[in-house]
Amino acid sequence: MNVYFLQVINGIGIGMLYFLLAVGLSIIFGLLRFVNFAHGAFYVLGAYCCYQAMQWGLSFWLALIVCPIVVGALAWIAEKLLLSRIYEKAHEFHILVTVGLALVVQELVIIIWGPLGDNVAVPAALNGVVMWGSFIYPKYRLFLIGFTAVFAAVLWWLLEGTRLGSAVRAGSESSEMVSLLGINVFRVFSLAFALGAGTAALAGVLAAPVRGVDPFMGIEALGIAFVVVVIGGMGSFAGALVGGLVIGIVQSLMSTIWPEGARLMIYVAMAAVLLMRPHGLLGRG
Repeated sequence: MNVYFLQVINGIGIGMLYFLLAVGLSIIFGLLRFVNFAHGAFYVLGAYCCYQAMQWGLSFWLALIVCPIVVGALAWIAEKLLLSRIYEKAHEFHILVTVGLALVVQELVIIIWGPLGDNVAVPAALNGVVMWGSFIYPKYRLFLIGFTAVFAAVLWWLLEGTRLGSAVRAGSESSEMVSLLGINVFRVFSLAFALGAGTAALAGVLAAPVRGVDPFMGIEALGIAFVVVVIGGMGSFAGALVGGLVIGIVQSLMSTIWPEGARLMIYVAMAAVLLMRPHGLLGRG
């Protein structure tokens, strides 16, 4: 039972990372109605930004703050110069342009850092384990759960309790009406896109000490993010959280019960949810 309890805790930690990945995608798709296949690229940039910062001798804590801001700024520039021009196009254009952007980022990462992966050290303050009787758990993974929980609360407040969040939600329903109120809806959408990308970069920074970095990590992350969003429901903040936790716990438990099928069970869980609730667990019909 201790083994399964440990796997559930592991699953919560993994699930919170998946939530960070998926909530940015959910913001961009659910609120802006934009299909962003470059989302995994922002996750990769966040991870490699953390890696480079630590190579330069900077602290992990500084990277945790600076890297999401840097990646969010890059995403804001990309949205202004490229992506904002295709918002009104069909989803096929969204996919084509963002897949191209993701491939450009992947090749740039290979050119700068090489095709092979590397490790990122856990910060010294979080090295070691916490012991509660017979329960032993890494300090960094506990930090991961606590930090992402606090960040989720702050992000929820930003989207639900501020003027920016209200403008984004209103703009997704009727951009003309929001414009008539004197709000620059395109600026709001740019900020929302940068926020979604910065959240993905934050997930990359937090994941780097757990799994290391490699140029192709964004492909896996993008697939997981879409699964989580589909399970939770498009555009639902709470759905991204629940979906991330469901997938994280399923994957962690199955890695003990049936290691070869752990990844398969992610998609089985998604199929089961869609059969019962086609719009996701907390999606709007």
